[in-house]
Amino acid sequence: MENPNNKAATSGVPTLHPRLLDIIAEAREAGRVTVEALAEKFDVTPQTIRKDLNELCEFGHLQRVHGGAVLASGLTNLGHAARRQLAADAKRRIGATVASMIPNNASILINIGTTTEQVAMALRDKREIMVITNNINVINILSGHSDIDVIVVPGNYRHADAGVIGEAAADFIRQFKVDFSVIGASAIDSDGSLLDYDYQEVKVARAIIENSRHTILAADAMKLQRSAPVRIAHLSQVDTFVTDEPLPKNLTSICKDNDVSVILADS
Repeated sequence: MENPNNKAATSGVPTLHPRLLDIIAEAREAGRVTVEALAEKFDVTPQTIRKDLNELCEFGHLQRVHGGAVLASGLTNLGHAARRQLAADAKRRIGATVASMIPNNASILINIGTTTEQVAMALRDKREIMVITNNINVINILSGHSDIDVIVVPGNYRHADAGVIGEAAADFIRQFKVDFSVIGASAIDSDGSLLDYDYQEVKVARAIIENSRHTILAADAMKLQRSAPVRIAHLSQVDTFVTDEPLPKNLTSICKDNDVSVILADS
């Protein structure tokens, strides 16, 4: 099946205006483009850029979001470097807010993701905590902090984002029962489904949820505008949802009906 994110390489794309091809390239590198920045870069009016983005969205290359566009959702995720840049400030604030909820002398499972990596960054001042993770980037972030006991989950190493996935990783996690788990999601559906792209990663995420006393979902509002094919869990299965913007009414109702605490990250 054709990957929508690769349509720029198909025969239809060379017919696009060169500026549109440059916009696609920039979106691939950064994950998101804004009307204001593109208008300044190409020395055109914001109205011209909006028309460009609408055209690219019609072709299926991009998906409009407030103030700009992101790469269209499909069967594969954005590259890890692009995801780090996407909503970077929101992820930093979410990470700091999640870390503030974790007391000293606690045990934590941390999953793969650029937002969970920001949680790890903010955990480095904690004392006497145990972190179990399948995210090699988290391990590197916490390296050298002797007050943090880090346990590395074994399994299949995924080069794209330094994540450890697969059944062996899930089995290893099932040995534990931790105080907190921190998970992310590639997308959140309007019905409350938490979604991702890799079924092997999803197996590990499910094991993390099942083997923690308190599950924290750390996800920025942009995840509500994306889609992914594999279901991790449902919003009702987490205890706390830390995000950066107020939720739409339908998700607010789901959280309220299932006693899920919603916390907005400090601005």
